[in-house]
Amino acid sequence: MKKIVKHDQDVIRQHNKQMILDIIKEKRPISRAEITKITKLSPTSVGRIVAELCEQGLVRETELSSGGVGRKAIMLDIDPQAVFSIGVDIGKKIVRFGVMEFSGKLLYELPVGHTAIETEADRTIDLIADTINRLVKEQGLDSSKLIGIGIGVPGVIDHERGVVQYSSTLGWRNVPLAAQIKERTGIDTVIDNDLKVKILAEYLCGSARGSKKTALIELGTGVGSSLIIDGEIFRGGSNSAGELGHTTLDPNGNLCECGKRGCLQTYIDESAILHEANRIVEIGDIGQLFEAARSDESWAKEIISRTSLYIGIAINNIVCMYNPDAVILSGNMVENYSDIVPLIEEQCAQVVWEPFRGGFKILASDLKEQSIVIGAASLVLNNYVNQS
Repeated sequence: MKKIVKHDQDVIRQHNKQMILDIIKEKRPISRAEITKITKLSPTSVGRIVAELCEQGLVRETELSSGGVGRKAIMLDIDPQAVFSIGVDIGKKIVRFGVMEFSGKLLYELPVGHTAIETEADRTIDLIADTINRLVKEQGLDSSKLIGIGIGVPGVIDHERGVVQYSSTLGWRNVPLAAQIKERTGIDTVIDNDLKVKILAEYLCGSARGSKKTALIELGTGVGSSLIIDGEIFRGGSNSAGELGHTTLDPNGNLCECGKRGCLQTYIDESAILHEANRIVEIGDIGQLFEAARSDESWAKEIISRTSLYIGIAINNIVCMYNPDAVILSGNMVENYSDIVPLIEEQCAQVVWEPFRGGFKILASDLKEQSIVIGAASLVLNNYVNQS
């Protein structure tokens, strides 16, 4: 019982620490009294947490600020370059790298082409490690301030052990990615599912800023989702929560790669949409479908309308389950063909259960292709903040 209480106390302390740091970042410079008013924590608790952050070198006291009459207040600020982290986004064809300062700003970005092959995970790992070692040298990063590497990976990830358990996108099984990157770079490394770090990025500096509970839906070559509640990523029992693409839409429907029938992704991912379109007109990519719809081709408009309906149904299911205040749409389909968003909103107006209509916003991703890099680098910073 004592262990449970201690765990709960640690979680609350870490949450409060992260909350205060986020407030200082957003409203800097700010006084302790203002933080106390915003958080409704006691002055003693705020003072203790601020002292911890100052000791870590993440927060500093600035010059006195006059608020008019009375005593001057000591203001708190951050040192944007107190620490740095590196974020990595492993995609099927591109690995993206980014160096992020403590303020959350990306100082440097680099996309590198690669091909993920099941028997050659080591080649991708070597590419990542070699690129990071080169970045550290070429950018002149102070190794004493470089606190870690964060990596977003598609698939089922054991983030605590740093193992890619299964990634159909990369063709990997049971790859100890974090340990191998650390071995090759000498830098502490954490990994997580790509959509979980993506929603963290949107929460910290994207579409979900200010949201208490946000769901993210990824639409593109695959279908997935993630959820963040008060800044905490919802993981489920094995960090596998969010496999939206394999929820069942029709038990007698299309055959999925997973072996089941009627999975949602067999109706709304890009390959499924292309397959349906090619039964009518031969096209090579989704762009041609949207061009045909813009040209008022009825067959194309019907396919996109039906796709929007299925996405609306998926949103309804998420809203009924979690009651978020915002749903973020991300991925290639939304980012490259934004004209689908109002169609999805129209369908939601019809299919979302009435008590939830108007109770949440549908938003497009602000960060787009940067989101996973920012989220992975932010994961490192969050771990660093909460380590003491």
